[in-house]
Amino acid sequence: MAETAVASGAADTARKTPLVVRFAGDSGDGIQLAGLEFAKSTAEAKSDFMTFPDYPAEIRAPAGTLFGVSAYQIQFDSDEVLTPGDEADVLVAFNPAALKTNLQNLKAGGVLVVDETHFDNRGLKKAKLETNPLEDGSLDGYQLITADVVKRTIEALAPLELGRKQATRAKNFWVLGLVYWLFGRPVEPTEAWLKSKFRKTPEVAEANTMALKAGHAYAETIELSAVRDYAEPRVAKGKNRSRIISGTQAMAYGIAAISALGKRDVVYCSYPITPASILLHALARFEAGIRTFQAEDEIAAVSAALGASYAGSLGITASSGPGLSLKTEAMGLGVSVELPLIVIDVQRGGPSTGMPTKPEQSDLSMAVYGRHGEAPVPVLAPATPDECFWIMLEAARAAIDAMTPVIVLSDAYLANAASDWELPDIDAIPDIDWPEHEPNGADFEPFARDPETLARPWVAPGTPGHAHRIGGIEKSSGSGHISYDPDNHEEMTRLRAEKIDRLAARWPEVTIEDGPEDGDLLVIGWGSTYGSIAQAVRELNAEGKRIAHVHLRHLNPLPRGLPELLDRFPHAVTVELNTGQLCSMLRSAYLKPVECISQVNGQPFQVSKLRDEFTRRLEALAT
Repeated sequence: MAETAVASGAADTARKTPLVVRFAGDSGDGIQLAGLEFAKSTAEAKSDFMTFPDYPAEIRAPAGTLFGVSAYQIQFDSDEVLTPGDEADVLVAFNPAALKTNLQNLKAGGVLVVDETHFDNRGLKKAKLETNPLEDGSLDGYQLITADVVKRTIEALAPLELGRKQATRAKNFWVLGLVYWLFGRPVEPTEAWLKSKFRKTPEVAEANTMALKAGHAYAETIELSAVRDYAEPRVAKGKNRSRIISGTQAMAYGIAAISALGKRDVVYCSYPITPASILLHALARFEAGIRTFQAEDEIAAVSAALGASYAGSLGITASSGPGLSLKTEAMGLGVSVELPLIVIDVQRGGPSTGMPTKPEQSDLSMAVYGRHGEAPVPVLAPATPDECFWIMLEAARAAIDAMTPVIVLSDAYLANAASDWELPDIDAIPDIDWPEHEPNGADFEPFARDPETLARPWVAPGTPGHAHRIGGIEKSSGSGHISYDPDNHEEMTRLRAEKIDRLAARWPEVTIEDGPEDGDLLVIGWGSTYGSIAQAVRELNAEGKRIAHVHLRHLNPLPRGLPELLDRFPHAVTVELNTGQLCSMLRSAYLKPVECISQVNGQPFQVSKLRDEFTRRLEALAT
């Protein structure tokens, strides 16, 4: 098939809206790497941005099939960017399956870059396509750019005398070079990264660099006229001390900061499970202050973390999906013995194995209520990738202040998404204070309580004058001796609940993120729904609507001021990637008729969907 480049007649019109690029192909095509390198070039260009890596659920589905498609989307602009975008301006499809599953994400008239290599009978059959979309006219509404990428890549690497299979591996960088030219991006930063990344295998760096330059040169040679649509600079204000960071990376830095600010080791124990595993990979690279341990299963991981806290370090563990279920018994032990522990839950689609690479917020009820007996724990949730850094510090302070396990709810979107991160001034962050207790011999009571926080002392075994015994059986208030007394159990149960409730007084009161202090509609969100809600609310308020947005980072206990805020609005609605778990909590806690906008399709909310939902509710109120 002839290679083509079709330009839009509106190419000379200056674009003022954010731009969205989406890469899609087999999981073995290097899609995530190409997308990440484009995101890094966006950061170098000092644009604001947000990314969404969309992984296939199959570990390695057969090449060319619909189950194996991987995608990476990024939105960028000179103004603040809150989401990866609803629709792509540019879609890069590496095979028929990628085109079929991702074409719905490309806006009408958008640029479609297609690798035509696999659009033969075999490739079309794998993608379950009856006709060739490159020939049947179904793509006439797009600016189509086709190239036999495999052939072009092999030709570009011919001087290296590589085999076909080895040369083909560089095709993602050939395409990346073409996209760089389309957006006026230099290839030099990526070339430097390749030399650094593959310094021990310079032949790999050379092959990918040659492919990158060849794709860039090819785009220039055929004079892609669509470049005038997209090469406009997108420099955001105040982008000086920043870097690209994912939620997992931010969380890893937050855990390292806990050790540095507290001047004590953190022990991270986990068992591999998607998508929480990458946090262990990130932390294993640290040296001072971070000890990592890969356990044989989820129960061993959380038990080892709790043991680390018993020994005087801060234990942290993480999991996803059904892994959280396995940790609940040991978490109940942590509540009973009253030791600090941080449990990170990177939520994914469920139940059971569910959709392990797709985001969902369906573990909220389990985090708040999911332990036998009365076993309340604080539950926190970051709203953006960069907030994953700060939420870890807050979780550590809560765990130590209240001597309790703390659950941090992330999800697959927050963990993998990347955004621009303004580097914090580490010297300006207050130290984390670890409680000190002076020896007092036989008078030491391991379950005596601080009058303000109700926390018990944290004393490592072997500390002179502080001998004590703890376990899962109920303990006598103060002395910690085994007790089956009914009145004592009542007292201890209420004390453990009260010390969690008292955290609310030390946490910030709820505030409105966007919108009026009172209006027609109050939108309540938590976790990764932040960007979509904020963008939709801002757009509608700019059109004259009266909508307020509240985003909760503290889910148990709920923040102060929330019931009073609910009273100021005639209608309130939660936005959740579940079937309404926060909505049920608010209805139960405050007896308010809160409603829910729910989505459980494994994808983040689109801004357009939320705009429609909010508008529909406002119209219903008006009538």
